[in-house]
Amino acid sequence: MSSDAQPVIVSTSPHAHEGSSVRRIMLDVIIALAPALLASMIFFGWHAVRLTAVCVAACVACEAGCRRLMGRDPGIGDLSAAVTGILLAFNLPPSLPSWIAVVGCIAAVAIGKQVFGGIGYNPFNPALVGRVVLLISFPVAMTRWHNALEPGRWAGLSWVDGASTATPLGTVKTAVSGGEALPLTWDGATLMDFLFGRMSGCIGEVSALALILGGIYLLVRRVISWHIPVAYIGTVAAIAGLLRIVAPGSNMPVTFHLFAGGLMLGAIYMATDMVTSPLTRRGMLVFGAGCGALTMIIRRWGGYPEGVSFAILLMNATVPLINRATRPRVFGTKRKKRS
Repeated sequence: MSSDAQPVIVSTSPHAHEGSSVRRIMLDVIIALAPALLASMIFFGWHAVRLTAVCVAACVACEAGCRRLMGRDPGIGDLSAAVTGILLAFNLPPSLPSWIAVVGCIAAVAIGKQVFGGIGYNPFNPALVGRVVLLISFPVAMTRWHNALEPGRWAGLSWVDGASTATPLGTVKTAVSGGEALPLTWDGATLMDFLFGRMSGCIGEVSALALILGGIYLLVRRVISWHIPVAYIGTVAAIAGLLRIVAPGSNMPVTFHLFAGGLMLGAIYMATDMVTSPLTRRGMLVFGAGCGALTMIIRRWGGYPEGVSFAILLMNATVPLINRATRPRVFGTKRKKRS
């Protein structure tokens, strides 16, 4: 070998890099969440600003503190802690006290993420870990809902408290459990209210249209693929449609289940977390379908009106098995026969 020859570098794959980074991906997610954040500010006013700011600040501070205790660099420049804060805030009711939100942030970052080694190693979605911890620890505060503002009424930064109410899913769940008639008339006007976000719920989940617009942006930017959202939403639609056909008097239409609760937020932004979801395309379809089936099982027969958070966390636990079952065959080898 001549002195001018380039040395051969032997390393493990991958050998090519597309140029993306964690920071770029997280920035794209923040941009995609901007329409939903704007909608939450319109419908819930100061509460949306307060909770989002508190959660982002608490998650970033908790991440920096945890990494300092572990003797590592702060690591907050990748924006992953900020995204966790936004997603956790989007899963909180508007009137939740700030100190309870901080508790959820500590659970999300310290327990759901850093205890496993930080970004890339956590088996469960951190924001959902924080939400479930709060739901179990503070059930009353986490289920106190308020109506969204009237159309055209801007709350600005004033402290606006709507009338306490139940979420649409909770209202339907209570009626069905008591053997009563369905409490909602599902017409075009109601559908538009649900699509745009004029209903009670967590601050970031009410506007399905805003969440869908952000999802389209993520697809165009190739931050996520269509497999998990389509499998998730499609499974919910299929089960909801079947239930509607079998017992129309006790089951709401398909579009109600698609636009009510946190389905769009969970299917587009949380189930697609690349760390806690399968690696293969087939695995993503299985994962999304499992999330959809569990969501409808919990909504229809469980004791809780919403099932998105629990469904995604349960399916997160199955990801290693899904990856193993859907692992592609190595080129040139034969598929093993089962004995």
